[in-house]
Amino acid sequence: MSGTAALCEEFRWIQNGLEFADSYCFNPQSGCSRIFDCSAFYVANRKALIQALSVLPEYLKNQASESGAVFDYRDWHVPLGRRFRALKLWFVIRHYGIEGLQHHIREHVRLAHKFTGWIRADPRFELAAPVPLNLVCFRHRSGDAVNQALMEQLNRSGDLYLTHTKLDGKLTLRLCVGQMNTVERHVAHAWKRIQEETVIAERGI
Repeated sequence: MSGTAALCEEFRWIQNGLEFADSYCFNPQSGCSRIFDCSAFYVANRKALIQALSVLPEYLKNQASESGAVFDYRDWHVPLGRRFRALKLWFVIRHYGIEGLQHHIREHVRLAHKFTGWIRADPRFELAAPVPLNLVCFRHRSGDAVNQALMEQLNRSGDLYLTHTKLDGKLTLRLCVGQMNTVERHVAHAWKRIQEETVIAERGI
């Protein structure tokens, strides 16, 4: 998700120090309207990667490869063959253009920050981590049991889907805004459903 956000200049701070990395990978499937799986992988020195993974039986030898006229991407990963994942990403870039993708990323971040404001204004909840982009980590102040019940109720409803993690040893709920068709009313409805199910979860504990 963060790699996609770097399409916008104001979010490129997330790549500070990238010049010291040997490799860099992010998933356009996160926040760039691509279905699983689609990854963008960069290496500072492709020779080291190719030497580690290259397999060259006689039947794969050819003049184009030996002259360096083509990139043999079979040598960039474990499988010998691969699907043409780049094509679906190319279609997205052609369809939206850089400005279209930037618009959606900025809107996702704006909506996540709006949701963050609602969390901050409700004394029952707390933010569990800073919200620099479009992922909001939050939790009910009553503890893990209420958060677990709340998440299960919401996910069963089909109205929205929350994931979770553990931060500081506490169960933490995660809401991510990243689907291209998501608009403010969807996020507002998610917050409304969270508030409704919170009352039920609190009663059940």
